[in-house]
Amino acid sequence: MSEVLDCIVVGGGPGGLTAATYLARYRRSVRIFDTGCTRAGWIPKSRNCPGFPHGVGGEELLQRMREQASKFGVETIPDEVTALHVDGDGFRIRHGDQELRARHVILATGCEDVTPALDGIEKAVECGAVRMCPICDAFEAIDTTIAVHGPADKAASHARFLRTYSANVTLVPSTPEIEDATRKQLVKDGIELTTVPASLVFDGERCVFDLDGAPRAFDVMYPMMGLISRSSLAVGAGATCDEDGALIVNARQMTSVDGLYAIGDVVSALNQISVATGHAAIAATDVHNRLAANFA
Repeated sequence: MSEVLDCIVVGGGPGGLTAATYLARYRRSVRIFDTGCTRAGWIPKSRNCPGFPHGVGGEELLQRMREQASKFGVETIPDEVTALHVDGDGFRIRHGDQELRARHVILATGCEDVTPALDGIEKAVECGAVRMCPICDAFEAIDTTIAVHGPADKAASHARFLRTYSANVTLVPSTPEIEDATRKQLVKDGIELTTVPASLVFDGERCVFDLDGAPRAFDVMYPMMGLISRSSLAVGAGATCDEDGALIVNARQMTSVDGLYAIGDVVSALNQISVATGHAAIAATDVHNRLAANFA
């Protein structure tokens, strides 16, 4: 507990690793906590990640970024941060039975997709039968039969976005509650609306819904059932979040708690790798500028 770090980064996804690398290159003392549980790890292959014209898998990208951070001396702690407290002019965090102190904290804790109960969902994601992010990979679903599955009033905007890529988009609602305005908009947009399915299975190639007693398969299924923001550490320390639990930050990525930053999917913003790394550059640079000069 005697050492006070310049910054602790919580979360080892693309945003957290970028922030830690920036801080190390600014010659600041930094530790990153990485449990290996990141949403990016679900990506079988991303083709909209800058610099990878032939695509890159999530695990490959993360490994490259870990190697880069390590090259510049970033120490990674493979443990979960269980508590975060404001402590004087800085912060105190707990992991296991140990504590660390830092002048600043950058949270890159991300969010968790709410997924339907589907046996074999990992294999379905791997083969592209289930896709999690239309912005990331709808281009690869051009002209396929697409199902969007989730609460209709929230999932309808995703279905509308996917009409850019296919004329065969169907909204399969997870609940029966649907506003009349949503129904009218779906008709206008040429999107079929089904009943609530009795079941959903992955047959090894496609997702199959039981709709009105008959099986119906789709080439691609996008579950749009919501996200769970991993913002509890920040909220517990006094940070403000929106109604969905995503953290609210200023233009420098600082939360409502002085010195506590949030980047990536835990922030109320567009959930993209490029956005998370941009957040990271902004937050890490602001941390560096707030600290006392570290002249050579």
